[in-house]
Amino acid sequence: MSETPVILQVLPRLESGGVERGTVEITEAITRAGMTALVASAGGALIPHIRHAGGEHITMPLDSKNPFIIRANAWKLYRLIKARKVSLIHARSRAPAWSAYYAAKWAGIPFMTTFHGIYGTESQFKRKYNSVMVKGKRVIAVSQFVREHILATYGVDPSIIRTIPRGVDFNLFDESKVKPGRLQELTKSWGLYENFSPVIFCPGRISRIKGQHILIEALAKLQHSHQFLCIIAGTDNGHEDYREELERLVVARGLAGKVKIAGPTNYMTEAYTLANIVVVPSIQAESFGRVAIEAQAMGRLIIATDHGGARETVVGNETGYLVPPENIDMMAEAIRFALGRDERVVQMMGDYAKEHVRAHFSSEKMKADTIAVYRELLP
Repeated sequence: MSETPVILQVLPRLESGGVERGTVEITEAITRAGMTALVASAGGALIPHIRHAGGEHITMPLDSKNPFIIRANAWKLYRLIKARKVSLIHARSRAPAWSAYYAAKWAGIPFMTTFHGIYGTESQFKRKYNSVMVKGKRVIAVSQFVREHILATYGVDPSIIRTIPRGVDFNLFDESKVKPGRLQELTKSWGLYENFSPVIFCPGRISRIKGQHILIEALAKLQHSHQFLCIIAGTDNGHEDYREELERLVVARGLAGKVKIAGPTNYMTEAYTLANIVVVPSIQAESFGRVAIEAQAMGRLIIATDHGGARETVVGNETGYLVPPENIDMMAEAIRFALGRDERVVQMMGDYAKEHVRAHFSSEKMKADTIAVYRELLP
């Protein structure tokens, strides 16, 4: 390679989320590998993070699903490829992937994707729309669960798939990185300074598929036998009605003061530190699920639903507990059991969880494996 390779990542927006955080992490890896990192999206709060990672952001309406805008974006990306001598384009979501696919085809450069989620296939149109995510010369699957879905649903050549699990940044998710000021701020905002009950933490987008209502129903079964304070923390953008439903459910089940629905926090390291148990009650299988590995990296006991990526990240009865999805009784029993565990056993499980995550889900490994895929395609 005579010239410095230029890698262009495309995604809808740069707000919070696993796709967005992965884009920032790979931007840093591209720069560190001596390549030039470009990111195109409709913008968002993480643009400064792209710049801090050594990348450059280009704003275009890649969050639109309008077919005319998708085609217009294809021409914009084609011109960007030519102007900046882009070597490879990496798409992380369907609408921008269609634009990137055609731009790469016209420019004669490699196109690849990361398959982040399990997309609906209930109609022929949906399958066609989703199919762009398997048109790459390489397709990164974020878990074995996703790889098996790709093969079963789209029948692609297995040789183009690379399974690269998401990773934990141990420079961030480590108990030694906790900032006392942030810890104090969270303690106050959550009302923990006047409550010494065990803390059950449920982070994630407020959405029905995330199953927060299942957790509330499970906790209702424990309220007279156990002390606890549950913090459900996440953004409710587009799901305000569901959040209101959760708030009514908390009151209806007599859990006011024992379950708090908070907004999202940027202080996740400190949030995990304050938690005794972290719960992921998703009713729809997660393609991977970062919360499970982040919580384990912090040595926290995890309870997750037994499907999707959680089966690959949680070692049942050793680093945490897996319960059947939407099973309120089993969720309640798992929480009851976890709250009653001996401190020494909880410590041993936490220590093993840290070892498990460091061995299998390192951000550095994820970055290195992704750069290796780029090098497979670069001339």
